[in-house]
Amino acid sequence: MAHARASRDVAVVAFAQSDHLRRTDELSEVEMVMPVLHQVLAQTGLKAGEIGFTCSGSSDYLAGRAFSFTMTLDGVGAWPPISESHVEMDGAWALYEAWVKIRTGEADTALVYSYGKSSPGSVRDVLTRQLDPYYLAPLWPDSVALAALQAQALIDAGETDEAALAAIAARSRAAAADNPHAQLAGAVPQGDYEVRPLRTGDCPPIGDGAAAVILAAGDTARALCARPAWITGIDHRIEAHSPGLRDLTDSPSTRIAAEHAGFFDAPVDTAELHAPFTSQEVVLRKALGLGDDVRVNPSGGALAANPMMAAGLIRIGEAAARIHRGACDRAVAHATSGPCLQQNLVAVLEGDRA
Repeated sequence: MAHARASRDVAVVAFAQSDHLRRTDELSEVEMVMPVLHQVLAQTGLKAGEIGFTCSGSSDYLAGRAFSFTMTLDGVGAWPPISESHVEMDGAWALYEAWVKIRTGEADTALVYSYGKSSPGSVRDVLTRQLDPYYLAPLWPDSVALAALQAQALIDAGETDEAALAAIAARSRAAAADNPHAQLAGAVPQGDYEVRPLRTGDCPPIGDGAAAVILAAGDTARALCARPAWITGIDHRIEAHSPGLRDLTDSPSTRIAAEHAGFFDAPVDTAELHAPFTSQEVVLRKALGLGDDVRVNPSGGALAANPMMAAGLIRIGEAAARIHRGACDRAVAHATSGPCLQQNLVAVLEGDRA
């Protein structure tokens, strides 16, 4: 992958998300996405037809039908014809594609959105379909069981314990009390074991939700936003498909992506980490070398709301929103996909200094 420092200034200028709910049976994907798209466009004053490029992220496995993303284009408005693309990934990777599009000069603005409805089926079973089809998938090890293997490896290595994991959950849910979109917030009991050593409180809630951001280049970004969140670097890396071929207590792909995004060039004050399980925050903190002076997941993170295919984009949006309102100056946002932090994307965002 090419070195991913920005040669053309690109910023997040707007961010919107839905309320994240356990079930949205009364809403189709289009009805869930449309209000979010209207909100994010309203923040900039742009109309859909004025956007240079549109990119979405979602999963046909969640929807249960092929090319399901074409339906949500009704919420965007694809006529007259628009420049559009889609990734079968979390929306953070859709943002990466849009960022490249703007960097190359093919667009000055981009609308990125993603969504997922986990409620219609068993997401733990659905996620087994991303495993190796010959050796692992036939065994049906679900996402919680694999995360529990990772958590136990951390405990065996002396890098955490169940009390420390419970403290991460408590801090995240407490922070989510200030997040009106969170699915879980406040004092949430750890509960019983899901798969040892992970209890219910160590695991993300299952729910439905959507998110959207608008990217813009240079002077366009400054015209659309009082304090743009400049993406000074972004990179993503992938590790071996099989969890058995990796050291589950570390995340070298996150570290390498962070290096190429320029994360280690200067301190950050905020980190929005896509850590669906408490144990994964331990791994990511170590990979990024985050100290106690960095505020981690002030939104509550994926432990407060984890809409599949949108939670990673939300991490970037939440970090950008804090820059927009002057709550931080330099932030790192992280997104992951695959079992046990297999694929990782790192973005560094900065606001203009006063």
